[in-house]
Amino acid sequence: MTDTGSSSCVAVFGLGYVGCVTAACLASSGHKVIGVDPDRHKTDQIQQGRTPFYEPGLDEIVRATVQSGHLSAVNDAADALRSADIALICVGTPSERNGNLDLDQVRRVVRDIRSHLVAGSQLIVCVRSTVFPGTCEEIVIPELAAYPHVRVVSNPEFLREGCAVRDFMEPSLLVVGGPEATSVQRVASLYSSLDVEPCLVSLRAAEMIKYACNAFHAVKIAFANEIGALAGCLQVDGREVMETLCQDRKLNLSAAYLKPGFAFGGSCLPKDLRALSYRASRQDLKLPLLEAALPSNDEHLDRAVRAVLSLPGRVGVIGLAFKEDTDDLRESPVVRMLESLLGKGRDVRVYDPHIRLDSIYGSNRSYIMTAIPHIGRLLEPEIGTLLNWADNLVIAQKPSTELAGRIAASGRPTLDLVGSLPAALTPAAVSARL
Repeated sequence: MTDTGSSSCVAVFGLGYVGCVTAACLASSGHKVIGVDPDRHKTDQIQQGRTPFYEPGLDEIVRATVQSGHLSAVNDAADALRSADIALICVGTPSERNGNLDLDQVRRVVRDIRSHLVAGSQLIVCVRSTVFPGTCEEIVIPELAAYPHVRVVSNPEFLREGCAVRDFMEPSLLVVGGPEATSVQRVASLYSSLDVEPCLVSLRAAEMIKYACNAFHAVKIAFANEIGALAGCLQVDGREVMETLCQDRKLNLSAAYLKPGFAFGGSCLPKDLRALSYRASRQDLKLPLLEAALPSNDEHLDRAVRAVLSLPGRVGVIGLAFKEDTDDLRESPVVRMLESLLGKGRDVRVYDPHIRLDSIYGSNRSYIMTAIPHIGRLLEPEIGTLLNWADNLVIAQKPSTELAGRIAASGRPTLDLVGSLPAALTPAAVSARL
């Protein structure tokens, strides 16, 4: 199996929607592509320059690339692997009755590939099918372990039926992941003619990103439909609401809030979610997605509390307000976390650079004094005092650059709930150890 330089010889296993579109579009980019499928109808159709299904624009590409000799199709993997540098797995992964993925087709293809390898074979096996994180490490790599020069890479597809050719040729996202940089770069180079910057990530991250994207799309659709349903009940034009929402590209249609961190709080989000759910109930309207937001937030907070409770000794918490650069304590998840820690008898101290009890008044003061009447005994006015006292630190609020430096210099074990310190432990890492 040889290296063909800037263009590659690619074997595409599975000639359904994803495989056929991938094979044809790669062939149109100048690569030599051999499609592999046990279904003789599919391979015969492609060999005749036709597609086995309708997809706008695909028929013309298949016809042209078959005529040019860049695309062909076979039923036998041996014919495809004889000259291939890269094998793309594009088979289906349907749902089982319990919701799990059926990976039988992936296993079959990997075993088929393995059966045609010989000692010294050099091949990149790239999983393009949608598979759960860990599939490459737990299924694909072990099957090919006897061939040390065979590399495994994940390259999830982001193609929508009905516009798959355009999605391939004008990609908004290109993800390639694997444990070995050269192979990852080689797979990414298949798309070098396209106007997209590849995202090169870890193997499991590549598998997970596909699920994150699809889940996000589903959540967006469900969100818009629920807002539209409630708006309609309240005699509001839901399309006008959502079209206006989309005008905000700083917070709404943006990367804002899309980073794993701590639970949300404050005087707006919890209150308004409760109000939406209440008003919907008065209209006999169920909004399962919106109603699930607060329970989801509570569960996330509980995970953080369990992680903090696993820390030994004295716990120093950095941050008390619901987010950085404010002194608003109303519905702060940190307050709720402290209530749990104190209820378990833990020795806790807190530092927040913006909290001074003598300057807090009104509903803000009422909230904290009701939740933790003796909060004054827990607050440390100086970060140095807290760092010297604590056995473990918990970051509950994004620290300033100066504060982050002092935390790192302290050498104290640190659990980061907000995802601001790269070297610190995260709740997920702590949970994995429990």
